[in-house]
Amino acid sequence: MARRRQPGTRRLHPACHPIRRPHPPPRRQRPGRLDSLSAPPGGPRRAVERQSMKTRTIRRTSVTLPDLNEPGRYLSHVTSLEGGRGRVAEFHYADADLRDLDLADTHLIDGRITGLRIRRTHLEQLRVDSVEFTGCDLGSPRWTDSRISRAAFRDCKLMGAALEDVTLDNVLFENCKFDYGTLTRVRAAGPVILAGCSLRETTFAGADLGAVLLDDCDLRLTEFDGGTYRGLDLRGNDLSQLRGLASLRKVVIDHAQTLQLADALTAELDITFGEDLADK
Repeated sequence: MARRRQPGTRRLHPACHPIRRPHPPPRRQRPGRLDSLSAPPGGPRRAVERQSMKTRTIRRTSVTLPDLNEPGRYLSHVTSLEGGRGRVAEFHYADADLRDLDLADTHLIDGRITGLRIRRTHLEQLRVDSVEFTGCDLGSPRWTDSRISRAAFRDCKLMGAALEDVTLDNVLFENCKFDYGTLTRVRAAGPVILAGCSLRETTFAGADLGAVLLDDCDLRLTEFDGGTYRGLDLRGNDLSQLRGLASLRKVVIDHAQTLQLADALTAELDITFGEDLADK
């Protein structure tokens, strides 16, 4: 039975009816991919790298640190740092008490070394990449012809260390002791931070420390003997007992530290004040 049209109504032609189109399904994003509209300049991959990067920054200096807690990374416990083919990777070396440690032509990469105690250490042509040292006593190490990159030393003792021709790049030393050491031709190829470290009577000879920052360090009788120190950031330290001030051209200090340098220069030149002379 046909439906009767009500009076006063119009019948629409089928072409006039609005067409309802189904909504398209939401776009699925691939796992691990950033939307190109939300990614910063440099592309999605660079954005991910920035988010996962660990850094330590003091004033203008930033050091890139090892990131050993990345998802999917597992560090194997090892009982020796002498790996096959001179390479030890993704490792954890803990609580060893050694009489001697001799490493040469060795590459340590992506690892943790904790609680290591050594009485005598000789390291030659050692390459260290992305390694954390925590609570270690390296026992007056002799460390030569080596490179340390993206590494962190925390609460470590390197008392009486003799470092020679060692290159540092993105290295953090925090609460470490270098007292009575000699660092010869040590070069900072990238940013280096020493925070809360003790360098009493430590000598830097022919070093290149332009990319280094020292903060809250004990610099009593620390000596600079030749080398390049332009840009070395010495703010936040007591400079009143430094030695070798003539080598410290174009370093960075605060205005208040000029008085400390005056005290250091007075002591280094063995100046006598007239007020201290007994008038005849």
